[in-house]
Amino acid sequence: MRKKGLQVAAMVSAALLSGYATLPVQAGETEISYLSSYIGDWQGSGALVGGDNSEQFRCRLKVSKGNQAKINYAGRCSLVDMNLSVSGTIAFDDKARRYQAAMSSNAGFTGMAVGQKSGDTISFDLSEKQIDRAGNNVRIGSKIKLIADTITVDFEVEFNESGNVLTASVPFAR
Repeated sequence: MRKKGLQVAAMVSAALLSGYATLPVQAGETEISYLSSYIGDWQGSGALVGGDNSEQFRCRLKVSKGNQAKINYAGRCSLVDMNLSVSGTIAFDDKARRYQAAMSSNAGFTGMAVGQKSGDTISFDLSEKQIDRAGNNVRIGSKIKLIADTITVDFEVEFNESGNVLTASVPFAR
């Protein structure tokens, strides 16, 4: 069961974005206002699908005002045999004209994701190849959507050695 917990930790960490990096900012009022609308406490739950049995889990996410035109987030998911913590920053980079997110987790995954805005939705896509704490090669894909007054995280992890694929979707609400 511990290996499955590590697999879930890998998925959720990648999903809630991915390394602390310095994000350039100078966002305009529209971008600052949009990001600020997500400040608050969020909760969600989902099920890990693709293993022997699906595994239910619950998550909490706190979004707070960061320095300059950034928002910070810190989240925790409770799994059967472990907790996963993630934290990071989301900002708008005026020079590149795009949203960016950085993340780090207690499962050892870090990285950056670029967000695309369409209407009232910002989607962050992440696809990486990494090695989990057990030394296994994994392909990680996730999509985080900020939609009006909701946050949805969809993710997938493929373990290259076994070919096993695990997926989950977590809708967050205030």
